[in-house]
Amino acid sequence: MTLAQTITLDFDEEMQNTRKLLERVPLDDKHRNYKPHEKSMPLDRLATHVAELPSWQKMALDTEVFDLPADFKPVVASSTAQLLEIFDKNVADAKAALAKATDEDLAKTWTFQFAGHHVFTAPRPNVLRSFLNHLIHHRAQVGVYLRENNIPIPGMYGPSADDNWQPGA
Repeated sequence: MTLAQTITLDFDEEMQNTRKLLERVPLDDKHRNYKPHEKSMPLDRLATHVAELPSWQKMALDTEVFDLPADFKPVVASSTAQLLEIFDKNVADAKAALAKATDEDLAKTWTFQFAGHHVFTAPRPNVLRSFLNHLIHHRAQVGVYLRENNIPIPGMYGPSADDNWQPGA
């Protein structure tokens, strides 16, 4: 099994869990601008960020240096359907990039820059794992937003408090 194949095992599980949560994100007028704190992103931007994060796997495999421009403007989904469309496309693209990645590709380093300034350089496997962790972190934040709005949370690694589940049943 190649290193990319082992990364894909985790990637696949986390993408299934992420999609279950994104399916429940209401991007309607009542919820889209919800923020639990003034420093928080609004729900629509946070959920779209989660939907975009799988594309970072492909970016890290297709480039050796990524320079985010200072004037970057993030996309914000206007509906749950659009959110899932963004997510599904990015997952498919990431899976294709992982499927063709070789151990030699993963032996290279990857560099992130912001507006021409070096932020970090790391081995690609570390970068891919970090990006997956970044997604999991923000996915958990979306879960908190949903919980605070009384929207049921799907189980990720087992049942959630909203699942109709009884121990031993």
